Amino acid sequence: MEKNFKRTLITTALPYANGPVHIGHLAGVYVPADIYARYLRLRGEDVKMIGGSDEHGVPITIKARREGVTPQDIVDRYHNIIKDSFEELGISFDVYSRTTSSTHAATASEFFKRLYDKGEFVEKTSMQLYDEEAGQFLADRYVTGKCPHCGNERAYGDQCEACGTSLSPEELIDPTSAITGSKPVMKETKHWYLPLDKWEPTLRKWILDGHKEWRSNVYGQCKSWLDMGLQPRAVSRDLDWGIPVPVEGAEGKVLYVWFDAPIGYISNTKEILPDSWETWWKDPETRLIHFIGKDNIVFHCIVFPSMLMAYGDNFQLPDNVPANEFLNLEGDKISTSRNWAVWLHEYLRDFPGKQDVLRYVLTANAPETKDNDFTWRDFQARNNSELVAILGNFVNRAVVLTHKYFDGVVPAVGEYLDVDNNAFKELADIKQSLTDNLDNFHFRDALKDAMNIARLGNRYLQETEPWKVAKTDIGRAGTILNVALQICANITVAFEPFLPFMSAKLLKMLGGETLTWDMLGCNDLIPAGAKIGEPELLFEKIEDDAIEAQIKRLEDIKRQNQLDNWKVAPQAENVDFDTFKKCDIRVGTVLECEKVPKADKLLRFLIDDGMKKRTIVSGIAKYYAPEDLIGKQVCFIANFEPRKLRGILSEGMILSAENPDGSLVVIGPTAPVRPGAQVM
Repeated sequence: MEKNFKRTLITTALPYANGPVHIGHLAGVYVPADIYARYLRLRGEDVKMIGGSDEHGVPITIKARREGVTPQDIVDRYHNIIKDSFEELGISFDVYSRTTSSTHAATASEFFKRLYDKGEFVEKTSMQLYDEEAGQFLADRYVTGKCPHCGNERAYGDQCEACGTSLSPEELIDPTSAITGSKPVMKETKHWYLPLDKWEPTLRKWILDGHKEWRSNVYGQCKSWLDMGLQPRAVSRDLDWGIPVPVEGAEGKVLYVWFDAPIGYISNTKEILPDSWETWWKDPETRLIHFIGKDNIVFHCIVFPSMLMAYGDNFQLPDNVPANEFLNLEGDKISTSRNWAVWLHEYLRDFPGKQDVLRYVLTANAPETKDNDFTWRDFQARNNSELVAILGNFVNRAVVLTHKYFDGVVPAVGEYLDVDNNAFKELADIKQSLTDNLDNFHFRDALKDAMNIARLGNRYLQETEPWKVAKTDIGRAGTILNVALQICANITVAFEPFLPFMSAKLLKMLGGETLTWDMLGCNDLIPAGAKIGEPELLFEKIEDDAIEAQIKRLEDIKRQNQLDNWKVAPQAENVDFDTFKKCDIRVGTVLECEKVPKADKLLRFLIDDGMKKRTIVSGIAKYYAPEDLIGKQVCFIANFEPRKLRGILSEGMILSAENPDGSLVVIGPTAPVRPGAQVM
């Protein structure tokens, strides 16, 4: 039996303040959370949406060290960028705070101290890598070395970004300190651990028996962890940036960021509700919802609930955790370190006034059940073919026709015909589906429902043709346009959770003031006789040049990454002089060069080799225009076994060198030589 709650507390994963937020963060966490919060507010429910920046941890100290500034400088910079860009996108937090606040420091310290005093921790000593030159223990990210799985020379102590394998520092081959470059040693250290195994029976019953309605990716990952058996997890680490462990003998140790960060949900709630925050966290009639990405499932479904149960005092566990999968970019995994991302603050700069376009595309492509892909061409197509051609087109037609035939005054309604009644019946059906999908966190399908209202409006106008009816029956034309305007008004309600800027603009155009979910499906939202505003375009077409600029930016980033990560290929096995002499390398002059039909990569050369004219086919068409090579001298292997390529007999191999980005450069002499000259 479904439980009725008095209020809903929505939390969103705290973005790491070592860089801006990107579209992967938005699609995975913040846009769906905002859709749900706005929907609940429209229903008149008591809801708070809590957010904030995660400002502790090793990546921040690494970035500060690289830039020669303090960690506080780093988090101040990015917290403000993140907060401002969220606000500009319309993410409607009730509070967006940070884990460097005094409220959070006090809350996190008290939380640790209570668990410590209750005996909920296990103390353990272990051997960890220590940099003797720097005089400090090394966090996983401060250790680099060779990956034992793929041979990547720049693997980190927690993960190899080349092959994606999770690692421990001890697994690295030839580990070195990222601080001094020296070889670290093993040294004993003491830390506190939360025994997750203690809570395993309770977690198993609560999740596996009590929350089978959770998304399959969430339920499945939790079941996998529980079936493997939970292990104690460290809650402290040796670091000088973070919240100090508040017990004696813990000098130089801070709360581990995974323990510190989720407490931020509580401390941020305290900031806006200092007197009533406990109602939102401890009252059984509060529904707690965590919006996160799939990489945070274990922390929010197993670790944080274990922390809350260990604390006691009636802290409520989450009712649902609608975690999303990952969003990729142009077929490649989004990566902050590789700058392979669409950054929100840059998008807002490059596409001013188009917040709703991004919200729409990210929701339409939401990675709810599997990883999905964002491409700039799809972004353009969805804007031009859906927002402009379907939604914007319908509203514009309805408003323009009302101004043309009724001077912008909402016409009176006559008798409804079947086509009118059917339109409102379909609208009621759409509302039911839309509501069900929103209630069940199916935001992608919910957006399709909302867009179906615009499709309904376009179809209705096509079927009724008020521009023709007005010539013979202006009263009937008035009824048609009244229905069309009521559908427009319904659009303002249905789209408010998804496209709040468009919804507000359309509401103003129609002369409305407030919205509630109960209004959706009604046929009398705009009274007859009301004056509507002048027609304004809700969306505008995005031209090719804007998209090509974004694609070029990504191509430049990919090329730069290839240059930055390029390494000289290992030398091949030694060969003796006689073996080398078997390769007859000569210089030839290009007489003709043309593309091979139906072969994107191939060029056909006719070369003067000093003895005859020979044909060679080479796979360099992507990098050269044929006319640019005519008259050039190239090096080729003359005694390479002839073979047919696309039906052309190729009598040799042209030599070229490969750049880090994969492009090829033809090799030739630096000064003119006679065709047929041998390379010695």
